[in-house]
Amino acid sequence: MSKMMKAIRVSEFGAPSVLKLCSSVPLPKPGPQQVLIRVRACGVNPVETYIRSGMFPVKPSLPYTPGSDAAGVVEAVGEGVSALKAGDRVYTTGTLTGAYAEFTVAADDCVHKLAEGLDFTQGAAMGVPYFTAYRALIHRSCAKPGETVLIHGASGGVGVASCQLSRALGLKVLGTAGTAEGMKLVLKNGAHLAFNHREKDYTDKIMEATGGRGVDVILEMVAHVNLSKDLSILAPGGRVMIVGSAGPIEINPADTMFKEVGIKGVALYSATPEEKRESAAFLHSGMEAGWLRPVIGSKYALDQTAQAHQDMSKSPGAAGKVVLTM
Repeated sequence: MSKMMKAIRVSEFGAPSVLKLCSSVPLPKPGPQQVLIRVRACGVNPVETYIRSGMFPVKPSLPYTPGSDAAGVVEAVGEGVSALKAGDRVYTTGTLTGAYAEFTVAADDCVHKLAEGLDFTQGAAMGVPYFTAYRALIHRSCAKPGETVLIHGASGGVGVASCQLSRALGLKVLGTAGTAEGMKLVLKNGAHLAFNHREKDYTDKIMEATGGRGVDVILEMVAHVNLSKDLSILAPGGRVMIVGSAGPIEINPADTMFKEVGIKGVALYSATPEEKRESAAFLHSGMEAGWLRPVIGSKYALDQTAQAHQDMSKSPGAAGKVVLTM
């Protein structure tokens, strides 16, 4: 095996053009409790565009290879790894050397077996989307069967994951999307009802659908646009989970008082090892049962990574998960 590999490298924060394909990156080696994976596909997540631009509060030291969600085949394992072996099909929830590369090294507790029914592009869509959805629904909002959840931006990677999980958890699932295609996708993946969040009166339609009561839980992907409206459509005791936001927004705190509603942030990197194990176990059961099926949107080759980031920031409406394929 060659000692060099292809990988995306970022040497300065900025526009998508800072993502450079380098063909002479040294092949990483797995240390104790680490796994070397031959990457077949990797997920592109919105957080990676924030990190690349320099907007994210936690900055990697330059130069770096982006990406946390890889899927592929175990090439080698380091000392002390017993649950995985060379040849296993796996996906990751984090990497040490970056996922936008032909090979990546990950800590063994961030590497999970990929169920036979899923291909590598679907494996690449597991990490951030599904673990975020589980964290938002179970660990942060404590959603209960019978409650109504609104997934705001339900046609993207986290949105589709949230629809599938919410349906499996016994919730009444409402989803929004910005296109007709997105709304169809939302309904196909577990939502009972879909709404177009580009229509002016979409919040009135959501209130009508709940008989005027409002929704118990909102998973919010675009808080800098929607948070003020979200507070007006919550049921008493309802809560908004902030999954994504790209700036400030003005709200009236009084909107939280009378119905005693809450606003909570969701950050996957705050999950404890126990919470990660719990999430992985639940998601594996979903893969085996067949209801957990990641939906892939746009696919790009590794040398098109800058284009993938560019398109992600401009897209009028997400439709499935963006992945890079090797």
